[in-house]
Amino acid sequence: MQVGFLDYYSGVLNVREARAALLANNIANADTPNYKAVDVSFNDALAAQLDANQTGNAPNAASSAAYRATGVVGLNGNDVSLDAERVESAANGEAMLGATSFLRQSTGDLVTALRPNPGGI
Repeated sequence: MQVGFLDYYSGVLNVREARAALLANNIANADTPNYKAVDVSFNDALAAQLDANQTGNAPNAASSAAYRATGVVGLNGNDVSLDAERVESAANGEAMLGATSFLRQSTGDLVTALRPNPGGI
């Protein structure tokens, strides 16, 4: 069975939402001693989401979250960089906005195409 655009963008928005929650959690724990920043690989999480949509299972995209290996660990053992988290959060938000805009326009076009033509033209 082929993945339609509604299934695809549903998966995209689910993964983006889970990633936004992880990034917000990283920002909230920026001063927590020994806290390690976590993130999710968008491509891997989206593939898992789409596979789950095909099989009927509902995975949590946040369950595939992993620790970041690129953070610089501070004296308190925390590796969260507020600047990097804010940039990632803004980029994730923009991607989510783009996906919702596309989905809104596409579904609007679909509804218009399915509507009967009252003028008969």
